[in-house]
Amino acid sequence: MNEAEKSLNFIEHIIEDDLANGFTKDQLRFRFPPEPNGYLHMGHASSICLNFGLGNRYNAPVNLRFDDTNPAKEEQEYVDAIKKDVSWLGFQWDKECYASDYFQQLYDWAVVLIKEGKAYVDSQTAEAIATQKGTPTSVGINSPFRDRAITENIRLFEEMKAGKHESGTHVLRAKIDMSAPNMLMRDPIIYRILHKTHHRTQNDWCIYPMYDWTHGESDYLEQVSHSFCTLEFAMHRELYDWFLDQLIDPSLVRPKQREFARRNFSHTVVSKRKLMQLVEQGVVSGWDDPRMPTISGLRRRGYTPESIVAFAKTIGIAKRENVVDVSLLDFTLREHLNRVAPRVMGVLNPLKLVITNYPEGQEELLVAENNQEDESAGTREVPFSKHLFIEQEDFKEEGNRKFFRLKLGGEVRLKNGYIIKAESCTKDPNGNITEVQCTYDPLSKSGSGTEESLRKVKGTLHWVSQKHALKAKVRLYDRLFTDPTPDGHKDKDFMDFINSNSLEEITAYVEPSLASAQEGDRFQFQRMGYFVVDKDSSSSQLVFNKTTGLRDTWSKLDAS
Repeated sequence: MNEAEKSLNFIEHIIEDDLANGFTKDQLRFRFPPEPNGYLHMGHASSICLNFGLGNRYNAPVNLRFDDTNPAKEEQEYVDAIKKDVSWLGFQWDKECYASDYFQQLYDWAVVLIKEGKAYVDSQTAEAIATQKGTPTSVGINSPFRDRAITENIRLFEEMKAGKHESGTHVLRAKIDMSAPNMLMRDPIIYRILHKTHHRTQNDWCIYPMYDWTHGESDYLEQVSHSFCTLEFAMHRELYDWFLDQLIDPSLVRPKQREFARRNFSHTVVSKRKLMQLVEQGVVSGWDDPRMPTISGLRRRGYTPESIVAFAKTIGIAKRENVVDVSLLDFTLREHLNRVAPRVMGVLNPLKLVITNYPEGQEELLVAENNQEDESAGTREVPFSKHLFIEQEDFKEEGNRKFFRLKLGGEVRLKNGYIIKAESCTKDPNGNITEVQCTYDPLSKSGSGTEESLRKVKGTLHWVSQKHALKAKVRLYDRLFTDPTPDGHKDKDFMDFINSNSLEEITAYVEPSLASAQEGDRFQFQRMGYFVVDKDSSSSQLVFNKTTGLRDTWSKLDAS
């Protein structure tokens, strides 16, 4: 095996083996088949990157197909959100398809199965059907309706389609083998009655096909060559193939289902049902709440598509399920933002600072780099004055030898500016420091080229000018769950691990260059982390979401 072959994942090996055994590249076609019953999450992002990544690797088309067979749970809102997420990640589908496009063909094929004696209408309750299916260690029992006359099955199925029967009164089942070791092969349900308005077909249909019937036939109709899904569908593969066997034209491409392990992530849940519960119970503000593991939530939090794609590539594709630490996603995000995010100054917990020997009323513009990692990013001018804000945590009256920020009698450099020395401070009646009085060295200005400007001090502080600063709302986020596996406890509900302190809103001050910032713009607040402009911003109020810190702090918190 050469180095190129060693670098392939097991799914790529499957494709390469098919190509080596007579399959042609022009027959390759992949698909991403989401259900429009919720927003996409991090797990879906891995699947998107897998299928569209294969399309890019083999220069093959990829379909976006919505598995819209359950109108009770599906909405156009989810369709629109899914399309937005896939596009935002940087992928473009060849065809936009819907299972509902094939409702008539699926119905016609079901009639063929009935006429061939391979399907029948069962009039039992769902409970009776479930009981008669047996168990993994005992065979099932035939339905009393299994040998209904074909003409009777056709009549009932047509009446089901016409809406003449109530939901739950009849189902259409495939006639396979009630003693099959794989319980999915024990006469599975193909159609059920459901009197619901569909987001695309409206009220044209009163019966809807089941997933196992729909999925493989949709792949076949679209001539998808490889249908990749997660491991929970491994047992479904036998049924996938059985349905294809009944209808396939040997001259056409036969889809191949293969499975990979789904990814679970620490400190979160990715079950759509549980995510819906978080939304409906008001634990979060919506599907795009920045604490949600949805792609829209990550986007609003400030994650970049490049970082998510890099994350998916890093965790790769596996045959066994495992838990991925979400800190790895933050790492890939910081790697990207460090290269592309402009540097600005913002003070989150402001403390007033006055430079007593700086002329009253004087102002000047200091030159600051936009991104030291990217020379092409250029520079900007930042206003400086006598009255500034610094971070409260950057000043102590007394500090030990390891405290390199500002303390009484100590010196620090103001970023892009002067060296200052703390002379005194003012306190309120409760002993809280409200202002620091400093002096500055007028010859120490950064970049002035003077000998004094080259003098080294151990600390450098960010700051903003009080007069020129913009007041902003900043949202600081912690993990939504306090436990690394919130849905992994048999004796507790995942909601028991909700972190009540997952969101903190504060008032901060940022430099005036941010006045023109738009929704989605990302910045590094120097020394404080990465932040993104939120959609709640307006011309009168900037709102920032903290995306991530400058380094990983989660591991330290988890160990504490």
